Amino acid sequence: MKTWIFNFLFPVALMAAGHPAIVATEFLNERAPYPECHASTIVETAPGQLVAAWFGGTKERNPDVGIWVSRQENGRWLPGAEVANGIQLDGTKRQPAWNPVLFQPAGGPLVLFYKVGPSPSQWWGMMMTSDDGGKTWAAPHRLPEGILGPIKNKPVALPDGAWLSPSSTEGTKAGWLVHFEISRDAGQTWAILGPVGKGPGLDAIQPSILFHKDGSLQALCRTKQGVIAQTWSKDGGKTWSALTAAALPNPNSGTDAVTLADGRQLIVYNHSTHRPDEAKGDRCPLDVAVSDDGLVWRHVITLESEPRTSGYAYPAVIQTSDGLVHITYTWGRTMIKHVVLDPKKL
Repeated sequence: MKTWIFNFLFPVALMAAGHPAIVATEFLNERAPYPECHASTIVETAPGQLVAAWFGGTKERNPDVGIWVSRQENGRWLPGAEVANGIQLDGTKRQPAWNPVLFQPAGGPLVLFYKVGPSPSQWWGMMMTSDDGGKTWAAPHRLPEGILGPIKNKPVALPDGAWLSPSSTEGTKAGWLVHFEISRDAGQTWAILGPVGKGPGLDAIQPSILFHKDGSLQALCRTKQGVIAQTWSKDGGKTWSALTAAALPNPNSGTDAVTLADGRQLIVYNHSTHRPDEAKGDRCPLDVAVSDDGLVWRHVITLESEPRTSGYAYPAVIQTSDGLVHITYTWGRTMIKHVVLDPKKL
């Protein structure tokens, strides 16, 4: 396996407390009936209207784990409600639910993707929709065979209206592999793009998609090798370059990224190369970096730095219509935290 040596040391970062970019911080669903939660996702359904989701239950992989959703009304998050689970209609045993991903296409219903199954190597993709911004939901249905949906991070709408979903597989003979799934009919049918070439010894999953001014696409991915991996597409997502190492560390933990309205790229990630030991809280610190070109990254803020059991993990990030950046992430596996940033101050 090839080893990369990068200078991952940034100048001393401004901590979240007192940082001028911080607009608000809060926890979601603090009085939850479950002991553990993870893998949040957030979306703006209409100007000023936010919806978040995550999975919650006794413990990840347990069959009682379901998908929970909360809406923000008048600036306050409503108590979370379980909207999906792994109960099988054929009478077989209940399976755990995993990794919800919210997506609001223009002019269409809100979409919730999630996974069901005993493990990431055996799970399958599910999809359900809401016509009223997450208040009520239609019955879920299983995605076509072999289609997993977005594995952790949000799909994007391409200029021609197609949905491009960042996905990946793990636990197969080929190891971790990144691929993409595309739908040109609002999720009715799907095609697989990839898998992406591993490049020099990189095992990657959980991509997030960025747009560049020249029309190219970039995806940033979690790896086992201590670095964030990247892949590029010059043809609208049809084909992707082999993975290479980006100039950011990764402790085998999920990231998320978004292209800002001003053209900058923003990523939320754990600025560490240590493989996580959740008992020691190794998914720490949690950081934000920005880039003008997706190649050179500037560390701008540390959101969390105090070691905590299970750490701070699996961020989701969006920019809303008012220009603010909203981030949700797992806080010690016990709560989901929501942080709002003003990107003009980053």
